[in-house]
Amino acid sequence: MTGDSESDQRRRSAQMAREAYDNFAAVYDQFNSANNYEMWLGDVLLPELERHGLRTGRALDVGCGTGRAFEPLLSRGWEVIGCDVSTGMLAEAKRKFGSRVRLLEADGVDLPQIDHSKTAPGRGFDLILLLNEVVNYMTEDGDLERAFAGVRRNLHPSHGLVVFDTATASWMRDVFASGRSEEMSARGWEWHGLSQQAVAGSTYEAQLSGRSIVPHVHRERHWTPAQVREAVEAAGLRHLALLGQREADGRVLLAKQVDEERDAKIIHLVAAS
Repeated sequence: MTGDSESDQRRRSAQMAREAYDNFAAVYDQFNSANNYEMWLGDVLLPELERHGLRTGRALDVGCGTGRAFEPLLSRGWEVIGCDVSTGMLAEAKRKFGSRVRLLEADGVDLPQIDHSKTAPGRGFDLILLLNEVVNYMTEDGDLERAFAGVRRNLHPSHGLVVFDTATASWMRDVFASGRSEEMSARGWEWHGLSQQAVAGSTYEAQLSGRSIVPHVHRERHWTPAQVREAVEAAGLRHLALLGQREADGRVLLAKQVDEERDAKIIHLVAAS
């Protein structure tokens, strides 16, 4: 594959993600109403990060969507900047949060240098988040290396921390390779996996249709822990922890040992090398 064709494919993938979430934006919060970010980020992930030295300061939410992670951060004293590739999602975030959060249009794969403060540029962020499968929407070879290089440029070099999740093989199989997903289809929407087989490291597609949206396709790639670790290290970052995540009895549970059949997500806690 030539460099030009790789670049073209990267642009097509970014455009596909942008169009999917522009179409999804108006109902995104309703569709994901069961996802409790106060419980997930506020009660589980932030305390886990604090055990690794997280200090309250300035946060960059990459792939912020409609801002579901904002309130748990703002209520705990964080200054927040959010960026997303979808103008539709950013418009919803702006409607909800107004001037409380600075919002930027940016692709997480090609993350620019973002100065969080006009008075102290270049210091880097204390926390960078890529939550709810942002990394899985990076589907092309080389995407992870480019994305984490951008994260590294924006991270405070001495104490900045990064948290992101990746979907497990079992979750990808259940949601993208099993026809209609009962878990993802509800309240007037239909999520239909289009992939015929589930292979670790593969790219998957699913169509979302239904109430108040134009039918559209979501495309994600399953990245193995080894692939993610290699990309993280290539960017000058290092893993502090790799945790399996599942839900039981209305609670989010983290495990020190990852099991791709038991867990729905893998939580990655990362710092500068």
